[in-house]
Parts: sequence; C-alpha cells; structure tokens
Amino acid sequence: MIRTTPPRPLDVSTVFPQLGPLARPAIRLHPRPGATSPYVSSIGGPLLWPADEPWPYCDGLHGWGELLDGEWIEREGRFPLLPVAQLYLRDVPLLRPSGRADLLQVLWCPFEHEPDEKPPTALHWRIAAEVTDVLAAPHGRFELDWDGYVPEPCVLAPEQIIEYPNFLELSAELRQQLEDWDRWRAAGAGLDASYAPYPQAFYGSHLAEAPGWKVGGWAPWGLTDPIARFCTACGSGMDPLLTIASGEWDSGTHGWIPYEDQALAALPGANAANPPRVQVSKGNHLQLYVCPESPEHPHTTLIQ
Repeated sequence: MIRTTPPRPLDVSTVFPQLGPLARPAIRLHPRPGATSPYVSSIGGPLLWPADEPWPYCDGLHGWGELLDGEWIEREGRFPLLPVAQLYLRDVPLLRPSGRADLLQVLWCPFEHEPDEKPPTALHWRIAAEVTDVLAAPHGRFELDWDGYVPEPCVLAPEQIIEYPNFLELSAELRQQLEDWDRWRAAGAGLDASYAPYPQAFYGSHLAEAPGWKVGGWAPWGLTDPIARFCTACGSGMDPLLTIASGEWDSGTHGWIPYEDQALAALPGANAANPPRVQVSKGNHLQLYVCPESPEHPHTTLIQ
C-alpha cells in the first residue's frame, strides 16, 4: 500500500528564508483498513507481545458497561490497556530506540482520566527477533459504550515528508512576515485573494505541520499556546514522538489528502479521513513526547 502527499503549493523557505533551518522530517503513517498481524506495523492491530510477559493493565478504577442478554450492565474494575500502534524501525526509520531495539509498541487505557481528561499511555521498546513465542489472546473483548479510544485495526503506508512549525511556534518577527500579504504577493506565490486578510491561515493549512497520524515532525497546537515539555528524569527538552490524530484531513487541510485517497474523499459521506475511527477528546490530537537523551526516561503526553 502506498500513499503519496501532493507537493506543497510552493517552497515556503524560499519566500521566507528564516524558515529554512526549521524544516524537520516527519513520517506520515496513513493508517488504512487491511490485514494486520503481530509481524507488521499497524494501528490497533495485534502486538508482537511475548507469551511469558504479563499483559499491562491500567491500575485506576473504571466504570464501563456491556450487554448481557440484551440488558446493559455497569462494570467496575481494572482495565487492560489496548493496542494503539506497533511501529517497526524498518518502516519508520525516524524512531530512535536504544541499543538494538527495533520495535515500538504504544498502548493506552480507553478511558479518559483526571485531572487532564486524557487516556494514560504506555510505551514498550523491543528487539523483535527475541520474541519467539507470541501471546495469542492478550485480553478479553469488552463492549464499551463508546469506541473513540478503541482503534479499528489498520495497516500503514509510511511516507517521509518535510514540514515546518505551527505558526504559534515561530518568532514574533517571522509571524509578522507571514502576516504580510504584500510579501506573499511579491514572491509570486499565486495565492487566492481570499487569503489577503489572513495569509498566515494559508501557511497553517497548506505549508506548516502535516495533519494526521505521524512520527516526528512538529507538534500541532491550537487549544493552547506552545508549551515546552521537559524530561522529569534529566530535565532535557522533549521531542515529539507520535501524533495520534482524530483525522487525517478536514475542510481546511484538503491539500494534504494523498493522491490515492482523493477520489474516495470526494464522495459524499465517505468518512475517509479517519480509518482508525479514533476520537481523542472530541476530535483533538494526542501528542506523545520522549526524551532525546534516553528512550528509557518517562514519556509525556499532551492534547491539542
């Protein structure tokens, strides 16, 4: 499976040279329905989990329900973490594991927890070749009363791109330049005149950070101003690892739709933008950050 992001409408670093040093690689994951297995990279698919290693549970108490003989029954208790992503280094070379590890597994609790109202997450780095006996059935199947945090199994079509920071992460001087319509017009950018009152919106929708599930790159912002994240173990500034998205495009980011999906995306009611059917906090994104000094240091998360 291949997904190809159309080229950007212009090379923004030639119009605004100060953006050049801020270019950063990212890998768009492009999750799509397909046959998952423990031996491929996936979203929501089965993990290459050792049979002799206990399956992780969330230690908090949870309220959920299930249908028994047509009647809704409320339950409480510990809940097994659910697979979110399995990423092999061969498919996602931007991952920076420690030692010989070549596999990253991301799990979460499918319940939002206080005080931040977000799902707790767990990261596991592995050496895939050392897992010879795979756990067949990690946990029972629970019927939740919502499915926003239960990803539909999807295979991936990783694609490396280059992206630029969110407008809010730029210096005041650079933001002022991007807000100058005359500068865009003088550069021959050929923008639609409707962007004249707010050319920074064109930058945000078409030229900055890519939407959707991705590894690396720049973080999406919008719910808050950018917030620096620091490692609780060593104090280092943390880097974006994985963006868990509630959709790969919306009405403002159609220019990022891969060529291979454009016909389907144009069909009424196709709902092609969100194959995993994940909804993070009513349509936002969950950003995972890791310490650049050591993958073993605690990671952190932020909803944007």
